[in-house]
Amino acid sequence: MTSPTRLGAGETAPDFALPTDTGETLTLKELRGRKVILYAYPAAMTPGCTKQACDFRDSLASLQAAGYEVVGISPDKPEKLAKFRERDAITFPLVSDGDKAVLSAYGAYGEKQSYGRTITGVIRSTFVIDEEGRIERALYNVKATGHVAKLRRDLGLD
Repeated sequence: MTSPTRLGAGETAPDFALPTDTGETLTLKELRGRKVILYAYPAAMTPGCTKQACDFRDSLASLQAAGYEVVGISPDKPEKLAKFRERDAITFPLVSDGDKAVLSAYGAYGEKQSYGRTITGVIRSTFVIDEEGRIERALYNVKATGHVAKLRRDLGLD
């Protein structure tokens, strides 16, 4: 497998219709008219992914006050996402991309470096999508810890 194709500012964000942690289906199209922060993470209930989700949870009120909706995406099954939501009081939608098609379309699945080895997996990434469904920012290989604070600064919220 080769490195995934990465998205850039101004490109149309790939639409999706994915099952959520509540068993419903969420589409990007239904979020039109609002700014969206879509963040891709490797696996629910792992230490780094939990820290990142809790950082988004703890910043959700101020992000929403600035007009942003937050959505987390991973290849986890909806049942695991529901456990994650309940265990850590996650207050925004988590969507399941079991076949990794949406993650791949966003360039957030493919070859990456992990502890000096090349592996294939989810590339921790964050996408800021504008009200018309265009990529405002595409951030790849972000850190689990400190990323939300940096994103808030970059968006002028702090």
